[in-house]
Amino acid sequence: MKSIKYNQSGFTLVEIAVVLVIIGLLLGGVLKGQEMIENSRIKSVAADLRGVSAAYNSYVDRFHAIPGDELLATMTGRGWATTVGGNADNVLTIAPAQAFTNAGEEQSFWQALRASGFITGDPTAVGVAALPRTGTNGLIGVSVGTYGFTGASACASGLTTKQARGIDTIIDGAEGNNIGDARGINGAANPLVPVAAAPAATAYNETTIVNTWNMCRPL
Repeated sequence: MKSIKYNQSGFTLVEIAVVLVIIGLLLGGVLKGQEMIENSRIKSVAADLRGVSAAYNSYVDRFHAIPGDELLATMTGRGWATTVGGNADNVLTIAPAQAFTNAGEEQSFWQALRASGFITGDPTAVGVAALPRTGTNGLIGVSVGTYGFTGASACASGLTTKQARGIDTIIDGAEGNNIGDARGINGAANPLVPVAAAPAATAYNETTIVNTWNMCRPL
C-alpha cells in the first residue's frame, strides 16, 4: 500500500511582508482619517466663535445698538417675537460666571441676534437649552470682562487639550500660548465656569492635562 505525502507550506517571508504593509496602510488611513475629523472639529469651533463675533458687529452696525442691551419694547417694536430685553444702558451686562448659564443680558443677546436673522434659532428660547452648540457638542456663551478682556467675548466649553491648542493656534497663530486673543482654563467641570482673571501662558500638554477646557475670544 502506497503512502500519500501531503506538502504543508506556510506563508513566505514576502507574503508576510505584503500583509504587514497592507495592515500598515490600513491603520495609517484610519489614523489619518481620525486626524482629519478632529482638525475639522477644531476649525468648526473657531469658526463658531468668529461667527458670533461677526453677528455681534453686524448687529451693532445695522441697529447702532448692542444686541441684548436694548429694551424689550424696542425689539418687539421691530416685529420680533422676543420675550426678554436689556436695560438700554449701552453696556452689555453678562458676568464671566454667567457665560454658560444664559443669565443676565445674555438671553436677550441671543434673542436679538436670532430675531434679526444674524444667527439661526428660535428667538423666543430661554435658559441653557437656548445656548448654541459647537461642532464638538460644547456650549457657546458670551460674557464681559472674561480672562482679562476689557469687553465682551464669545466662549466655547467642553474642549479637549488638543482642541484648545488648535483653536488657540487658529486664532493667534502658530505660537498660540493662551495669552493672546484666545484664552481659557481647564478643570474637572463641564461646562467650566470662566473667570475674570487672565490665565497664565500654557503649553497645552495633552499627556498631563486631561481635564476639559473652555476657550474665549473677544467679540
